[in-house]
Amino acid sequence: MSETTAVDFWFDPICPWAWMTSRWMMEVEQVRPVEVTWHVMSLSYLNAERDLGEKYNRLMADSWGPVRVVIAARELHGQEWVKPLYDAMGTRFHLGRQKDREVVIAEALAEVGLPGSLAAYATSDEYDEALRKSHHAGMDQVGTEVGTPVIGVEGYAFFGPVMSPAPKGDDAGRVWDGVRALASYDGFFELKRTRTREPMFD
Repeated sequence: MSETTAVDFWFDPICPWAWMTSRWMMEVEQVRPVEVTWHVMSLSYLNAERDLGEKYNRLMADSWGPVRVVIAARELHGQEWVKPLYDAMGTRFHLGRQKDREVVIAEALAEVGLPGSLAAYATSDEYDEALRKSHHAGMDQVGTEVGTPVIGVEGYAFFGPVMSPAPKGDDAGRVWDGVRALASYDGFFELKRTRTREPMFD
């Protein structure tokens, strides 16, 4: 059997594009010998010193809560809760179109069986240092000109890929092979085209 390749994936729960890529990586795990470890980054932290316009600034101000709750769950209950909590939050944010952060957090905690008291960390900076460490572990590998998702594999990391819809089955594996080969070349920096569709959720 092929040796399993360790992959690291950084996400912010509010990002629909990271959600799409995460669903792809779940498909990749089924068709390639890879095992993903899930980590948080924070778009709110990334953009804290940037003026991106009133609407986006307000979104960033409101988006500390979910990622703070995920990092608190990791610190207090273990790494194994990161992915289930991400799945529960993301399903509500991106499939359910739920906008109320407090409702999403409360329902997600209940779904995965974590204490509801963790919701209090949405407005607490107690674990912000752990959040910053997790964030920088991924983002420092790719620079300041990108957001989420970030994927790390075998000593190199990259932003994206940004896709819609998420590839499935053999297509997921084929895309993984290509992305991994391209990103592994030290001189590669960018490949992009204008997005012509919104995230297409299943």
